[in-house]
Amino acid sequence: MSKTTFSLGGVHPSDVKIAREKAIEVLPLPQTVYISMAQHLGAPATPCVAVGDQVKAGQVIAEPSGFISAFVHSSVSGTVKSIGARKDLSGKDMTHIEIAVEGDEWVEGVDLSDTLVTDIPQDKAAVLEKIKACGVVGLGGATFPTHVKLNPAPGSKAECLIINAAECEPYLTCDYRIMLEKTKEILVGAAIMQMVLGGCKTVIGVEDNKPEAIAAFKSAIKELGYQGMEVLPLKKKYPQGGEKQLIDAVMKRQVKSGGLPISVGAVVQNVATALAVYEAVQKNKPLVTNTMTVTGDCLPESGLHNYLFRIGMPLSYIAEYAGGIPSDAAKIISGGPMMGKAISNMDACTVKGSSSLLYLSEKTTKRQSEGSCIRCGKCADACPMGLEPFLLNRLYKVSDMDALEQNAVQDCIECGCCLYSCPAFIPLLDYIRQAKGQVMGIMRARAAAAKAAAESKTENK
Repeated sequence: MSKTTFSLGGVHPSDVKIAREKAIEVLPLPQTVYISMAQHLGAPATPCVAVGDQVKAGQVIAEPSGFISAFVHSSVSGTVKSIGARKDLSGKDMTHIEIAVEGDEWVEGVDLSDTLVTDIPQDKAAVLEKIKACGVVGLGGATFPTHVKLNPAPGSKAECLIINAAECEPYLTCDYRIMLEKTKEILVGAAIMQMVLGGCKTVIGVEDNKPEAIAAFKSAIKELGYQGMEVLPLKKKYPQGGEKQLIDAVMKRQVKSGGLPISVGAVVQNVATALAVYEAVQKNKPLVTNTMTVTGDCLPESGLHNYLFRIGMPLSYIAEYAGGIPSDAAKIISGGPMMGKAISNMDACTVKGSSSLLYLSEKTTKRQSEGSCIRCGKCADACPMGLEPFLLNRLYKVSDMDALEQNAVQDCIECGCCLYSCPAFIPLLDYIRQAKGQVMGIMRARAAAAKAAAESKTENK
């Protein structure tokens, strides 16, 4: 297998893909769903239904409220019971639309059949509009609206579309399952995006611990006859699935601090996003379903699952259906153990980008007592962004925001490699994440002030 990988840092945690052989199961509908207005990067969507309205699955219930925003659709058919604040995964209040489930009737025009549609439409504007109308967002973690990402600013040109099939986080296997079970649909979605981007080269990057997926993609590309599309096996190394790390591995180009992938000719989309694009463009199906893994080191074999879920399903409902929360689960995480977030509220509901319920035992999650930095430099060696975490930690503790910005704390991708590699058990990620948040706040305020000053100067001319 190829040893292609990114050039800076990285670590090698055990992949623990214990649910990889579990085929995707369809979760039955709960009695009630609660659909968040903030399940994409950018401005939350604005509700366009009222309490008492009857809705169908696939119907628009909220509209974008800004350029970086996305449509939100009902995942079920039923009656709108309430619109108001509800706690999300982190315990923050966020507007949700509550819908009492009264069946599974879909809006007219949605094709729910398994019939594969391989003809690629050639009307770029119409395809982008369909992707936007169906509320497709990136499903690799950031949930950036896909129609925006596929429409680079004038003067920018995509040279390579990279499909992220790395799934480098330990435990997670939902992407792996769709690679095996929806191989051709993913490739059609990739071909659609390739067309939108002007026919650029397309590379599907798969970590070499997934040989079955690599073989499936190669065989399907040959069968479908798509041109300018290839599979690139990648070395198993975390965070191989990071956007900038993938670009480095595939194109041997580095995105500069503050730059976007398109600045080096790259557009990166996750395999699940490619599947969502296929369903939107070829099947008229809005993004109201996704796959998630139920896994962990304190689950029996029978408790491991890969589920097809609808957005708005309470996590408590999914946990109960899967067999209940293990008694020895010390922490429940949404996402992987490296970059996922601890769930503080099991009454929170699934969103478009949900990827897991990960149960970890106290043995796995208990932190060692924080020691003193021994200046070994292991955190700097592990950082895939070329930062110096030990220095950022020291600058944060003395509140030197200027120096933190000068040393690019804002470039941290919060991958956790520094924390994983520190022999002194210093919670570097926690400190650096706080420092990054403060510096980004200062940078945003500075940009807003500069914009306001420029507008004022223009008005006074």
